[in-house]
Amino acid sequence: MSAGEGRAAAVIGLGSMGGGMAAALLRAGFAVRGFDVVPANLDRLAGGGGAPAASPEAAARGAEIVVSVVVNAEQTEAVLFGAAGCAAAMAPGAVFISCATMAPEAVRALAARLEAMGIHYLDAPISGGTARAAEGKLTIMASGSKAAFAAARPALDAMAATIHELGDEPGTGAGFKMVNQLLAGVHIAAACEAVAFAASMGLDLRRVYEVITGSAGNSWMFENRVPHILDADYAPRSAVDIFTKDLGIVLDMARRGRMPVPMASEALQLFLMTAAAGMGRDDDASVARLFARIAPISLPEPS
Repeated sequence: MSAGEGRAAAVIGLGSMGGGMAAALLRAGFAVRGFDVVPANLDRLAGGGGAPAASPEAAARGAEIVVSVVVNAEQTEAVLFGAAGCAAAMAPGAVFISCATMAPEAVRALAARLEAMGIHYLDAPISGGTARAAEGKLTIMASGSKAAFAAARPALDAMAATIHELGDEPGTGAGFKMVNQLLAGVHIAAACEAVAFAASMGLDLRRVYEVITGSAGNSWMFENRVPHILDADYAPRSAVDIFTKDLGIVLDMARRGRMPVPMASEALQLFLMTAAAGMGRDDDASVARLFARIAPISLPEPS
């Protein structure tokens, strides 16, 4: 019997990550209802066997597990407590799995409001990209009560290959995710800078990719993002604007803690400049295109 057989789940936010997570839940046997503001995402859910809903409240009604895959704290609050929010539809004992990237104090405030209603809150930021989301092989950095983990376990097992249990207080998972986002943002910016540097020397960029991915200078982000540059494919798997947000959170947290984060600060400026140049909704590898606009280099063009 599949982990989700006979269970009802809702997924709020059916974009590149949430859509894949909904598909993983469906494969595990869950009955999945979902909500998204983009009609095409609802159509994709329906095509995969899920049920589109007209609001977060409608999606969550009767669900034991609600997975929220939105962008930030403001959207999470709206999903929970806004007009037609899902908190009003969730029964005591249900669990809200929050995957948005946000500051730990924002997580704690939302969790306190929901738990006062008898509903569990699992702080569960995700990592792994769209392909792993669709395969049910994400990494989840989770924190929350033992009861929240127990209620969420069938969905976690369906969506993730690795589940880090990081403590019993919501907000701890968010802290780990911000460390990850600092590194991810810096590594993407560095990968784009390295490709631009290689282009300035007239090197064969495909050979650069081949050599570096087998060398000590490689990173997961270099290996994952540079093919987007080589193929001139900037369709947003993860958009530039994601990192203007996430590195902005890192810098806000660091400032409050009087912690210098110079590498994250420099990376944030590159993402901000890329967004200001009109590429905020494009793939985050577009930082390489920013270099191409301000330096005498040529990058691959669409075929």
